[in-house]
Amino acid sequence: MSCVETSCASNAKSLDYADMMPMNISEIANAVHGEMHEFNSCDTDLVANSVFSDSRQIRKGSVFVAIVGEHVDGHDYVKNAEKSGAVVAIVEHVVEGTNLNQIVVNNSVEALGLLAKHNLELRRNLNKPFTIIGITGSVGKTTTKDMLKALLSTLGETVAPVGSFNNNIGLPLTALQVGSNTRFLIAEMGANHVGEIANLTHIAPPDLAIVLKVGVAHLGEFGSVERIAQAKSEIVRGLLPHGIAVLNSDDKRVSAMSCLVENKHVRWFGRNAKNGLLESASKDDYQLSASNIKLDSFGKAVFTITERINSSDLVNHIEVHLAIQGEHNVMNALAAANVARYLGMTLDDIASVLSKVSHISPHRMQLSTVSKNDEKFTLIDDSFNANPDSMKAGIDGLCAYENDSCSASSKPFRIAVLGSMLELGSNEDELHTNIGEYVANSSVDAVVAVGSKTDSDLDKLAHCIAQGARSSWNNKLPSSHEAVYFVHSADEADDIVWKLVAEHPSSVVLLKGSHASGLSVLAEHWANI
Repeated sequence: MSCVETSCASNAKSLDYADMMPMNISEIANAVHGEMHEFNSCDTDLVANSVFSDSRQIRKGSVFVAIVGEHVDGHDYVKNAEKSGAVVAIVEHVVEGTNLNQIVVNNSVEALGLLAKHNLELRRNLNKPFTIIGITGSVGKTTTKDMLKALLSTLGETVAPVGSFNNNIGLPLTALQVGSNTRFLIAEMGANHVGEIANLTHIAPPDLAIVLKVGVAHLGEFGSVERIAQAKSEIVRGLLPHGIAVLNSDDKRVSAMSCLVENKHVRWFGRNAKNGLLESASKDDYQLSASNIKLDSFGKAVFTITERINSSDLVNHIEVHLAIQGEHNVMNALAAANVARYLGMTLDDIASVLSKVSHISPHRMQLSTVSKNDEKFTLIDDSFNANPDSMKAGIDGLCAYENDSCSASSKPFRIAVLGSMLELGSNEDELHTNIGEYVANSSVDAVVAVGSKTDSDLDKLAHCIAQGARSSWNNKLPSSHEAVYFVHSADEADDIVWKLVAEHPSSVVLLKGSHASGLSVLAEHWANI
């Protein structure tokens, strides 16, 4: 997502931005290698307090970065920034008709990154502890970030991105909220191409780097899983000297990254412990493992964390009951707990905080009740995005959900509303068919595959989901009930869901698909009924 004029609209009024490190306008121009153009006898000693690429978020003392986006050109909003109190604009060409002083650069996005890098360097130069934690992986980055922010906020002032601000615009904007009192920066790092994470680590070199998983998200862009692994490994290569890599022992492509870490500074997390040790770790490595995993009636994981500290003789245990749904979040919790433990939290405090993290970034396994007239259903909104791994995890979460009001003989009616997955490469049809087969062989009662009236590719992929489900359905429903629906819009899906809910008063609905599928819009519609 390009965080330019329109893309931040939903956050424009709700965010409480922290001040960056103090720097005057002359210093900013030097940091971004820009040329100063004065329109009102600029006081170059004037200190800026914040940086935005959305003119609606500008406040007195802000720097406005004019970015040319896909649909909007930030240069058209320089006048708005001036009216809102900006002290200077960073632009790629001089904007006439305004008295706002401007710093002209070759590339505004690159300048934003340079300014963020300078801000972090200023913070590191203070004689106070400061730690950057980088997070990457094909799935789970944002939820892990949310968990880690909740944990580290108990130790000190923590800056973390809103939602999934994890690209060459979102990460610098987050880093520019780091001020003199910031103790921790959590930097989520995503990529569509090799080299992108390397660039992000150049802006914000991490002290600790979490690698969650190498999956097939963006496979169409990368070309192979090996290239995806190469891209994710850039966060490990970008560690500061003597930095710590926190690696998933259960993923062989992730565990192989340990050879990239100087002096073997590796901490491990995973589920597949044998004889008390994770497969990729030696007995002298720090490791957190999960065992005795079960799901409560709402699909929230209860499990035991086992900690081994440098020797098989030093073992600690703690039971954790997550407040968010989905067994897959056990791994995200382990990764966050590993970092929190390194930074000084006790296992007891970690378990206590994780048991209370119920509000994470929107559209990620978010539970709510949707009501209309006399009908209602439970919604599991996981509509932010989708790839095969996260799609299966969402389906598993739906299958694990139980209504407290349901008896053993009256289980909830489970409805999976599924959209397409993008950037999966040449075998995308097969991968969508596989998802249809997966849902048909689960305990889901009905699947609604949502295509598009205007995009034939999205429609084709949704049809593959429906086709896979129909070909594999195990006839568990009476013949009078249709189990698979193929529709061409979110509005049609809405109609089908309410029809099913009317027939099955104890229904639970999963929304899962790529952003382009429009299911997050359907979730917002249901939230506003």
